[in-house]
Amino acid sequence: MSNTVFRRAAVTLALSALVSGGAIAAPAVKYSKEPTDDASLVRRLPGFVNNTATVNGVTLHYVSGGKGAPLILLPGWPQTWWEFNKVMPKLAKHYSVIAVDLRGQGSSSKPENGYDKKTMAADIAQLIKHLGHEAAYVVGHDIGSQVGWALAANYPQRVRKLVMMDVAHSDASLFSWPIVPTTTTFNDSSYINENAPFPWWFAFHQVKGLPEKLLAGRHHLEQEWIFSYLMKDQSALSPLDRAVYRNAYASPQAIRAGNAWYQTFTQDIADQKTYAKVSVPILGLAGPGYGWVKGFLETYATDARVTKMDTGHFIAEEAPDQTVEHLTEFLK
Repeated sequence: MSNTVFRRAAVTLALSALVSGGAIAAPAVKYSKEPTDDASLVRRLPGFVNNTATVNGVTLHYVSGGKGAPLILLPGWPQTWWEFNKVMPKLAKHYSVIAVDLRGQGSSSKPENGYDKKTMAADIAQLIKHLGHEAAYVVGHDIGSQVGWALAANYPQRVRKLVMMDVAHSDASLFSWPIVPTTTTFNDSSYINENAPFPWWFAFHQVKGLPEKLLAGRHHLEQEWIFSYLMKDQSALSPLDRAVYRNAYASPQAIRAGNAWYQTFTQDIADQKTYAKVSVPILGLAGPGYGWVKGFLETYATDARVTKMDTGHFIAEEAPDQTVEHLTEFLK
């Protein structure tokens, strides 16, 4: 069997187990039947409104509210702007909060290309300018953290301070990450091993065309496995939260766009090699990604510190009060 055929077979078998309830299947969860459209969600956040802006050739959806210096919130996979809903009202007391759906996410455009983090950073740089600001505070989680880093690396004049939550930008170290457990295997009760995370989905999302065919209409199975694996406190996501994320990634187009963030990792690594050290002040907030974020910032940043959070990966939802405290202390 050729290497190509073997890899395809391995991916097919792994996903068959995922979607059919095998050893790595997601646990049963409850989903709210309440509406999850942006208009309905924003009504839950008094003082916030929905907006869109066309920048860099894409239309970005964002939710804004509050007064003060601009604070951009950039979410990650497999979520949307809603991942910040617990912290937005408190942050709005001090800042003009702008929670953005990234290119390919939520209600934003889902073009065929432009998912490298340098291009996505240009989206945000132009959005900041479009909103009438010269610079903003920026907080990114997961893929949003990678976009935030690329923004600081390419447009430092647009970033007052940067907070990176649990994920670092891609560099050549990713080429050496093991994605298959060596002494055990995944099961429904697994929680991520911080020293050996085995992020198999990094590889699966590299496959073009297949994931959206396998997961269209049932992407929530992969989502729930991820939430179970990366979250210490499963109660941090309500049935409504889970329904929001399930519905946001239900279509083949949404799955394709989300996977495209991963398919550009090789380009992101090449871009990272061209960046000078970033001098923008940076705070890392990290749960299981602490070692990754700390090592990355020690290597590539000149003014950074990292705080270990007693949470899983989804920091703003698992520990919203502590998140707000760390953000306001750092950004003030």
